[in-house]
Amino acid sequence: MPKTVKAAEGAAKTVTRTSVKKQPTGGLKVERVFTTAGTHPYDEVAWESRDVVMTNWRDGSINFEQRGVEFPSFWSQNATQIVTSKYFRGAVGTPQRETGLKQVIDRVVHQYHVAGEKNGYFASAEDAQIFADELTWLLLHQYFSFNSPVWFNVGTAAPQQVSACFILSVDDTMESILDWYKEEGMIFKGGSGAGVNLSKIRSSAELLSSGGNASGPISFMRGADASAGTIKSGGATRRAAKMVILDVDHPDIEAFIDTKAREEDKIRALRDAGFDVDLGGEDMFSVQYQNANNSVRVTDEFMAAVENGTDYALKGRQTGEEISRRDAREVFRKMAKAAWECADPGIQYDDVINDWHTNPNTDRIYASNPCSEYMSLNDSSCNLASLNLMKFLGEDGSFDVERFVKTVEFVITAMEISISFADFPTEKIAETTRNFRQLGIGYSNLGALLMASGHAYDSEDGRALAAGITALMTGVSYRRSAEIAGVVGPYAGYELNAEPHQRVMAKHAAAANEVRTFGDVDATILDAAKAEWAAGNEIGAVNGWRNAQASVLAPTGTISFMMDCDTTGIEPDLALVKFKKMVGGGSMEIVNQTVPRALANLGYDQEQSGAIVDYIAENGHIVGAPHLAEEHYSVFDCAMGERSISPMGHVNMMAAVQPFLSGSTSKTVNLPESATVEDIEEVYFQGWKLGIKALAVYRDNCKVGQPLSAKKKEVEQAVEAAVEQAIATVEAHVPVRRKLPKKRPSQTISFSVGGAEGYMTSSSYPDDGLGEVFLKMSKQGSTLAGVMDALSVSISIALQYGVPLEKYVEKFTNMRFEPAGMTDDPDIRMASSLVDYIFRRLALDYLPYDERAAIGILTTAERTAEVNGEDPAKVSQPEVDLEALRGSAPVDEAPADDDGVAEAVAERVQIESKKSRLDILNSAQARSADAPLCMNCGTKMRPAGSCYACEGCGATSGCS
Repeated sequence: MPKTVKAAEGAAKTVTRTSVKKQPTGGLKVERVFTTAGTHPYDEVAWESRDVVMTNWRDGSINFEQRGVEFPSFWSQNATQIVTSKYFRGAVGTPQRETGLKQVIDRVVHQYHVAGEKNGYFASAEDAQIFADELTWLLLHQYFSFNSPVWFNVGTAAPQQVSACFILSVDDTMESILDWYKEEGMIFKGGSGAGVNLSKIRSSAELLSSGGNASGPISFMRGADASAGTIKSGGATRRAAKMVILDVDHPDIEAFIDTKAREEDKIRALRDAGFDVDLGGEDMFSVQYQNANNSVRVTDEFMAAVENGTDYALKGRQTGEEISRRDAREVFRKMAKAAWECADPGIQYDDVINDWHTNPNTDRIYASNPCSEYMSLNDSSCNLASLNLMKFLGEDGSFDVERFVKTVEFVITAMEISISFADFPTEKIAETTRNFRQLGIGYSNLGALLMASGHAYDSEDGRALAAGITALMTGVSYRRSAEIAGVVGPYAGYELNAEPHQRVMAKHAAAANEVRTFGDVDATILDAAKAEWAAGNEIGAVNGWRNAQASVLAPTGTISFMMDCDTTGIEPDLALVKFKKMVGGGSMEIVNQTVPRALANLGYDQEQSGAIVDYIAENGHIVGAPHLAEEHYSVFDCAMGERSISPMGHVNMMAAVQPFLSGSTSKTVNLPESATVEDIEEVYFQGWKLGIKALAVYRDNCKVGQPLSAKKKEVEQAVEAAVEQAIATVEAHVPVRRKLPKKRPSQTISFSVGGAEGYMTSSSYPDDGLGEVFLKMSKQGSTLAGVMDALSVSISIALQYGVPLEKYVEKFTNMRFEPAGMTDDPDIRMASSLVDYIFRRLALDYLPYDERAAIGILTTAERTAEVNGEDPAKVSQPEVDLEALRGSAPVDEAPADDDGVAEAVAERVQIESKKSRLDILNSAQARSADAPLCMNCGTKMRPAGSCYACEGCGATSGCS
């Protein structure tokens, strides 16, 4: 067993408590903390009217529009857009449609207020009203947010589903398997995710009652995957999120490990054969197992066998008897190799999970939700809420412990109340959740808080601060849960599990004593946490607890954007530079606001800080920034980029907070593309040693069917290939270079690909045919400008030596690297790279319809004609009016001098475009280089725990 778990358990054994029954009496007394009696929270802030208009990335049409929505002036346009488009209820354009944030908050808070008063949570109606006022204030000021299902459903005519996370069960019967399909589908329909452990299903090595061989769990995964894919395609709120788990001693474990890695091989083969396997591509539907996260559940026995180099037993599902033995290290290496290839499977540590389980007398924990933070009984659910940690950080780097404690009290009380009125997708889930009342309070903005207060994410002092905050949050939550139990009684399953529940509470309290502090701030927080655990355990020994579970660390994608957080969940900062949406539309590039606060806390004056911020704005990183001491570089380390946090930095942060969570953390350990299989083995092994419950890994660029990272070498290779092609043509055919005249017809267009702006000038021969291309991006002298110059020269020379344009189009279209994404071209809405866009645009401008149709490059008008059953050839027309251009350029056979192309690169386009930081931002985000594009708005999604979230519209692939 991991060392940290042993230490906590040893301390816990000295604590003995027994369950003492206590009749519920009275109700909760509530004091005002944030509000003022007689003044409504809405009257304390300034409000303004805004317009929300969202366009369709495919064709530029408007897919959402609501004007005149009312929001506080301090809410960002991004948060306004997300709340308006996702959480406003009622059909747009009808009187029933919500028109401002006040209505949304009031709809939700009213339900909690009424339910709390009705079910006896408060001592008086006045206490209930104060609670409602305080909850309103906290939501209004972005101190916390409920998970998305609350905003979707509470206070509406829809079922009051409040939970985002579900765990299902499946037995070794066809009826149970079909029930699993149905239940999972209903959960997806409600905008939530579910996980399941398939280990009870007999393996393909076992017999059916009829005498034939069983098909095994993997065959049934196919049907569930297809169902999730169908629901995902038609979902209105978010894409299906699911987790599939298999125990390491299941006889089919090796086939399970290989499922998604083998599908990646299929994707490669399909791509190379010319099939459309991009995200959302029509041929991706033939690829299986892509809608689930896969995880292997390992035991201490298995991990010890890995450590010692011994074998272990695979056991039959019906009898539990040994079927065969396998080399543990070989299976462990297969796990790491598959994760190296495609990021699956993740790993879950069964003995650690169940050692911290408060209800083992009811049943074991077999599974988790899709993002691995919720771990509890089968057929159960968890509603989430997350705190915005930056709201409690003082300008001087102090942490407001008192306001944090009070906020946790209000939030945990509200979450508990929600179970009294909540609806659930199945009766089994309803029964388990009402009997055990699992909650999932967590936080967001930890990365921003650490940076702003001058702590490196990957540092002992940073981890101590995170551990203290987590211990305080969970300690207050359980103390409040024990107080609520004194009012309305403990959870129904508590009496059977009183001893193990108290044992786990003692383990949490003992773990707090093991944390080493480094300064006044973390010491103050930890002292408060210890006091909360002591008080809560004393109260719980008498009252019991109202909730079997209190805390998790979820991805918090959408709700983090709603709260205007810089970072999500437990994640570090993704980049030092980001884009901020403006009220009037568009966006501006800014340095994260946490950077100036960090510099101030580190002792830099205003002039020095300004110079450092300017340097970051220009370069996207801090290396070499003026005035900045090298010992402070680590404070500004991000998930990836010029200075990136090491994989073990992520693992150590998870280990620091794990002893203070009821559940686990949703987090992916990011590794560079150069990482080896051995690196992943080490991460998985150290996760066990450090007492983590679960983790997943992601190696940059391991996915095939998604955009690749920005790598200068790919562009350089493309340039080299073009030059080599030109040389080969010369050697084979000894052609004569046909130079362009001094005066030739040309056009210049501006373009934007994934936010990176540029200009392209293309010139043709006066009689016919493209003869040269000039590309201008970024500032003269930069690497990108130099690469574009080289590409322009090589293409232009090759064209003049007779290399056909169609060959370039064939070779360069569909090349993937960053910048990539949406463009401002109505005929090419998405591009997988700069060169992909450039050659698609050149094809549309200079190739005839028949040649373009053969390779699938058509204008919007031509595609529309195809859809309408018309002849697209009749609507096609050259984008460039060559005749008009030729009319202004008389035929002049005087050749240009040998340096004409090079001179033109420097002289023809003298426009300094704004230097895009989107490529810097994307490459600095751990998994974002491979992050999918949002199915709703086309924006590249952002990692949020082990899931993805869209900053553009708030869509997410997991729980929030």
